[in-house]
Amino acid sequence: MTAQPQKLSVLEKIGYSLGDLAANLIFQTLMAFLAFFYTDIYKIPASKASLVMLVGGIVGAFFNIIMGAIADRTNTRWGKFRPWILWTAIPFGIISLLAFSTPDFDESGKVVYALITYLLLVIIYSANNLPYSALSGVLTGDMKDRNSLSSYRFVAVMVAQFIIQVLLLPIALSVGDGDKAAGFQKVMLVFAITGVFCFLITFLTTRERIVPPQKQKTPLTQDLSDLVRNKPWLIMLALTILVFVTLALKGGMNIYFFRYYLTEESQVGFLNNMGFQQLIHWLGNVFTPSAFEEFQKPGSAPFAAASLTSAASTIAMIIGILFSKSLADKLGKRNVYGIFLALSAVCIFVIYFFSNTAVAAVFVAQTAHGFIYGITIPLLWAMIADVADYSEWKNGRRATAIIFSAMIFGLKVGLSIGGAISTWLLDIFGYVADAETQTNDAVQGIKLMVSVIPAFIFIGGAVLLFGYEINKAMEAKIESDLKLKRENA
Repeated sequence: MTAQPQKLSVLEKIGYSLGDLAANLIFQTLMAFLAFFYTDIYKIPASKASLVMLVGGIVGAFFNIIMGAIADRTNTRWGKFRPWILWTAIPFGIISLLAFSTPDFDESGKVVYALITYLLLVIIYSANNLPYSALSGVLTGDMKDRNSLSSYRFVAVMVAQFIIQVLLLPIALSVGDGDKAAGFQKVMLVFAITGVFCFLITFLTTRERIVPPQKQKTPLTQDLSDLVRNKPWLIMLALTILVFVTLALKGGMNIYFFRYYLTEESQVGFLNNMGFQQLIHWLGNVFTPSAFEEFQKPGSAPFAAASLTSAASTIAMIIGILFSKSLADKLGKRNVYGIFLALSAVCIFVIYFFSNTAVAAVFVAQTAHGFIYGITIPLLWAMIADVADYSEWKNGRRATAIIFSAMIFGLKVGLSIGGAISTWLLDIFGYVADAETQTNDAVQGIKLMVSVIPAFIFIGGAVLLFGYEINKAMEAKIESDLKLKRENA
């Protein structure tokens, strides 16, 4: 095992984080708008759109494992992981644009086109993002510097999330002159070009410093055997699944909560007090009035209040991320993650007890949740990089990408389970799609799904960390032992 000087420059941290900005301009769009794009813009029947997304999600999840094995066995003069960022940059941009294009086919042709482009997109996304994620584990062996790198990275993620969740639809309507299909295609063209340049910058500004010895030839079966005997990895896999089940469940139910639980009159009053109409007027002057007309129609208050709350929560997450490194350096990643995951659970748990007119209280609770949860965001991926170090320390073999691939598999499984649970529970509680009002059972179910249920899942994740042995003291020992081993090698 060889290693070069470990300290990362600010330029390298920024360069690395731009890769996340590029990837999340696409990933966040898929998360927030793919179903809407297929059903409302490309006019694919919902049942067939759902099948396209399910097949693509399953293929993407399993391809991550394959990609992890391939990346760990890649050897070039640029390293193992950096070349994949270079090789996939332009194909990623082209396929992203194609996936959000609307060629004029009949219904069957549209479904086939959507399936082909989505499958290509999830495959190229895995081929790009899995090596990119694994790269964070080999840029440096300094765990404090790794905490800092994760903070830079996830500020970029939150910037992308804010752009997508708050600005994408208005911008698409603006540049498309009200034509959503044309607007989406123009916006995705900008995202694709931006992404290609960001990936190239990531490739040019980063270096792989943790390099396995050339003689290391580990069979895939040995890598998999190491994984299942790696207790910290098993805990992190379970934690990843639980966290993303929660995010999918709570995120998917948020608009239902604003629409069917909080009263419209109270939301109108809240928006007026927050100066929302003045903000919409100003944004209309910046873009075009038609871009924001949806927020000015009768009955739009729930959508406007949900968007404003989401924007505030995302900004709070970005601020929280800035506190992550200093807390992790002082207390250790495991302790900070567990404490703040539990505190964020409290913030969403209390929402269950708010009245249906307490819009301001919901806004404060969700913003507080955003700030507190933001502190945990960089730590998950930094801890997974630590697990890769732990595996090398314990087994004498380095297999960074397959460890990350299994975690990304857990992420996608969590998102899929969370989405499935949300629709299943809606049916159990008697929800009627697009109804003006819902039964009391349905409303209570929606309340549970944005508060009590995700809070308990978060608490379960925090409890799991009691079995995670890589505390601050062990972090230091692993780092010291591996540094000595690499110097001797």
